[in-house]
This record gives sequence, structure tokens and C-alpha cells, in this order.
Amino acid sequence: MAKKKMNLTSRVLIGLLLGLITGIIVFKLPSGVIKDTILINGIFQLIGQVFLRGIMMLVVPLVFVSLVNGAASMGDVKKLGRVGVKTVGFYLTTTAMAIIIALVLGFFLKPGIGLDMSAIERVELTINPRIPLIQLLYEMVPRNPVASMAEGNMLQIIVFAILTGVGLSLLGKKVEFLIKLFTNLNDLIMKLVEIVMLFAPIGVFGLIARTFATVGYSGLLPLIKYILTVYVGLLIHMFFVYGGLLKGFTDLSPKTFYKKFLPAMSVAFSTASSNATVPVSLEIAEKELGISKNIASFTIPLGATINMDGTAIMQGIAVFFIAQVYGYELTMGMILTVILTATLASIGTAGVPGAGTIMLSMVLQSIGLPIEGIGLIIGIDRLVDMGRTVTNITGDAVCTAVVAKQEGELNMEVANS
Repeated sequence: MAKKKMNLTSRVLIGLLLGLITGIIVFKLPSGVIKDTILINGIFQLIGQVFLRGIMMLVVPLVFVSLVNGAASMGDVKKLGRVGVKTVGFYLTTTAMAIIIALVLGFFLKPGIGLDMSAIERVELTINPRIPLIQLLYEMVPRNPVASMAEGNMLQIIVFAILTGVGLSLLGKKVEFLIKLFTNLNDLIMKLVEIVMLFAPIGVFGLIARTFATVGYSGLLPLIKYILTVYVGLLIHMFFVYGGLLKGFTDLSPKTFYKKFLPAMSVAFSTASSNATVPVSLEIAEKELGISKNIASFTIPLGATINMDGTAIMQGIAVFFIAQVYGYELTMGMILTVILTATLASIGTAGVPGAGTIMLSMVLQSIGLPIEGIGLIIGIDRLVDMGRTVTNITGDAVCTAVVAKQEGELNMEVANS
């Protein structure tokens, strides 16, 4: 089984590398039917979207079924509450740390200083009105759970799934057949995940090739400092914050952990979607990292919705970038407001490509920066989005390992193998 997993990892990485090389070659070709119609919007678009839609097809049923299972299989509702508090506390703490790292980097590296405004293509945006915190909280409770599933409203699906799981747990033996049904449904969905993942190398190739065939690298030069600053922040958070938490709370080797989690990172990088990576993360957590299904099926889907450390890093650096481009001076009060607002905004950020950029408008509004500034960075956001999504889903897995260790549901022998 381990050999098969390594083969998958190798194939996905080869697909990613070939996609990068092919994309840059195609980018250099002259515009025409072959480049634009047949390759970029034809072959690359087809194989990339078939893979992405295949995974997204499973996201809603997987999140719902796995969370119901996770909540129901806790047995003790007190344990569910304990795990829930630890998980949410972990996510909020690491998100706040991520924003602080971003703001420090933005202050010292000054990504927006010296930018030639004439070299940037401005993009007109339609920004949704800011949603008050109170409204965000009460709208987590769905009026119609079926409609929530049809619309893919992850926060509402999570609330309904946890309540359903708690109800099944309280009823116990009376609904034993229902609990068994959800267990069987979970097995079915995980099997579907395995089938879809067979196409991962080809799908990753298509997604990466289309991205680089469209953007290339010359268009990134005016904003290369912004991109590098974001990636420095992501790497610091990944290796120092997550690595330290892993070593400190679980005694796991970060090197072994990241090596095993590499297939999920590859999918996250190519799809730029936390939700799309949930099936892969769950499979690796249970089979490769030795985490019990009870914990993993609760913390990972929850993290895909509320844990957005990578997005928070992007938002913090983007705030400094936009402020410096427009000549604004950020006060300490404004910086503290960014920390609070970005932490709360990350909870409501959908786990789909590009959602973090739109949520950035809420952060900018909170300190009076021009929302038009988003138009400066949205053109290259896809490249930043891929990196921050890897950070987001890695945080979910680290939290899962930490909570599982504290609850005595982490198989150290499997994790260290």
C-alpha cells in the first residue's frame, strides 16, 4: 500500500512539473487557434476541469457524511465538545499568528515601495457588501439544509452535520442502523475518492499548464516582490509554526509528516481549493499518518471551512502592499484592526479558488484603504492562491495530528513509519 502511495506522489509531481514546462512553452507561442482554442481553452481546460469537477462532486457529500460520522462516533458528547473547542482554538490561534507574521514581513520588506503604477493593469471589481459579524454568525444556522447543500454553503452544512451527528450519538442504539448507514456511505465516498485520484497526475498537468500558458512569467515581473513576500510568509508559517507545533505537541518528525502529506499539497497547489483537497487529506490522515477516523473526519472538513492561515498571510501582506502603493501610513490601531478583522474574515472564506481575494475587501474596508487596490493584485492572484491553499490544508492536517495525539487517537507507529 505504501508503495502504491509513493507511486501516486511521484506521478502527481511529474504531472505538475510537466504542466509547468508545457505551460511556459505554450505561453511563448504566438496567439492563434492552436494556442488559444485547441491548447489553453481546449485540451488543458478539458482535462483540468474534468479532474477538478470530479473532486468537487464529492466535497459536499464527503463533508456532510464525514462530519456526521465524526460527531456520532465520538460517543460521548462531552468528548465532541472538548475536541471541538481544541480544534477551533487551534485554528484561531494559528490564524492570528499567521497575520502577525504577514504584517511584520509587510512592514520590513515593503513589497509596495517602488512599484511602477503604469506597469499594472487595473481590473474593475464588483465587491459584495460587507457582512456584519452578527449576521455571519446567525447565518451559519441553515433555514433549509437541502438548499445549503445545493448551494455548497459549507458553514451551514457543517452546523447541520454536527447537529445530526450529536443527535445520532444521543439516541445511541435506537438509531444503530442509521449510524451503520453513514459508516457505509463514508466507505463508499472514500472509494470514489480513490477512483478520482487515479486521474490526479493528468488533471494536475492540465490545471498547471493552463495557468502558466495564460500568465507566463514576464507579466509577473512588476509584482514579483509581492509574490515573493507572500511565499516567504507561507514558508515561515509552514516550517516554523506548524513544524514547531508538530514537534512540540506530537513528537512527530515534520520531515516525515510533510513527505507523507505531499500528495494532498500537490492537489491543493494545482486546484487552489481547500474543499477540493478534503478527500485526499482525509485518506492520508487515516492511512498514512495513523490518525483515527473519529478525529480526522471531524477536524479536516471543519478546517477546510474555518482554517485559512495561508489566506490570512496573503491578506496581511496585501494590506501593506496596497497601503504602500497608495502612499497610506498604517497606524498601530489600524494594524490591530487588521489582525482582528482578518482572523474573523478567514472563518467566512469559502474553500474555493479566489475567495480570499474577495474577502480581502472586508479587511481593507475595516481600515479605510481603497478597495480598488485589489484590482492591482487580482491578475496574479492565482499564483499566490496556489501557495496559500497548500498552507491552509497543511494547517488542517497539523491540527488534526495535535488533537488526535492529545485524545490518544494517534498511532505513532504508523505516523513514524
